[in-house]
Amino acid sequence: MLVGLARTNYTVRMSIFSDIFGIAKGMSVTFREMFAPTTVEDYPNKKLPNEGAVFQERFRGLHVLQRDENGLEKCVACFLCAAACPSNCIYIEAAENTEEHRISGAERYAKVYNIDYNRCIFCGYCVEACPTDAITHGHGFKMATYNASNLVYRKEQLLTKIE
Repeated sequence: MLVGLARTNYTVRMSIFSDIFGIAKGMSVTFREMFAPTTVEDYPNKKLPNEGAVFQERFRGLHVLQRDENGLEKCVACFLCAAACPSNCIYIEAAENTEEHRISGAERYAKVYNIDYNRCIFCGYCVEACPTDAITHGHGFKMATYNASNLVYRKEQLLTKIE
């Protein structure tokens, strides 16, 4: 009987000891980090190459509307990207191409193409839904503003430049 009681006391003392050891170990990490010098980067004022960011291939930045090899827009105003968008942030108005005024290689083109970044969650569903690969994610990430209306990007802001 006494052996069983002594063994129980021993395991209780060891569990208390291991609990105290775990708390001390955690507090040592806390105190070490608390007294370490803080490193702060002066982001908006210090310009680094590529702003100091290293992008992975799968990074989803600001959207880009692509052009084909002839310089025409790839978007054919099929509305699949707007239909796939769960946050309903893409607004498109379609218009017909004419022979003298050709914008895209298909019958229609996007006369208005807006993305509201106030609502966008960068899920990538619009990129997956596009049959012509007209919309892609770029590597743009600087879009902070004090005015929410500046976060509605128009077609002219999203289109790639003509090379």
